[in-house]
Amino acid sequence: MGERVHKLAILGMTCDGCSSRLKKVLEANPDVLDAKVSHVKDSGVIITTENLTTDNVIVMVNSAGFIASD
Repeated sequence: MGERVHKLAILGMTCDGCSSRLKKVLEANPDVLDAKVSHVKDSGVIITTENLTTDNVIVMVNSAGFIASD
């Protein structure tokens, strides 16, 4: 099974707590293998199975209350 790497700009994270919460939300999805998000860089690198597209990941981030784009 292959992996996909999604590099996103993520707005709305203002502290470490925001980054931690988003990481937990993303990694709760079984198709998310790893999530590194940074409020300092307003970005994230999310590694998923091939089952998720970048659009799927963007919807997950936006549903968590942040604004993502690729």
